[in-house]
Amino acid sequence: MFRQRLREILEDFPQFPFFHHLHPATAMSLFERIEKEYIEAYKAKDALRLGVLRLLKTSVKNKLVDLKRPGGSLSDPEMLDVILKEGKQRQDSIEQYTAANRPDLAEKEAAELDILQAYLPKALSIEELSQIIDKTITDLKATSPKDMGRVISAIMTAYKGQVDGKTLSETVKKRLS
Repeated sequence: MFRQRLREILEDFPQFPFFHHLHPATAMSLFERIEKEYIEAYKAKDALRLGVLRLLKTSVKNKLVDLKRPGGSLSDPEMLDVILKEGKQRQDSIEQYTAANRPDLAEKEAAELDILQAYLPKALSIEELSQIIDKTITDLKATSPKDMGRVISAIMTAYKGQVDGKTLSETVKKRLS
């Protein structure tokens, strides 16, 4: 009864920056989610997940130092940048290990990449991407390959983490040629 009444009170309570964590409907930020899942992986003794999250947390701390906010936290877009950078490093490693005929190391990197992708937004399908490209080309009045950079930049900014840059570049190049 007390908890129910408390929930009712908190639902009507205005959200202030310092009290946002008191409101039960507030979603967990990406930063908080990674912190929580790091502790869960540690308790579960999930070595692979723990290692990936530990490296991710280190990258986050480095980013905070670069931004001159040590001890603070990153916003979701900033966290997304860090996760994308880590994912790109894994993709590059997979390609290098595959080229060097080291499938064991490539598989490990692929498993780490899968863990990182769980924190990224759902990727756009080919059909969705085609529609977005067409709309962006129309909106920007792009007509030639010279406009390719503007189109790609607009899409990458609006759909960060949902679009593969290489696929986007190839598709836009075909459309504007």
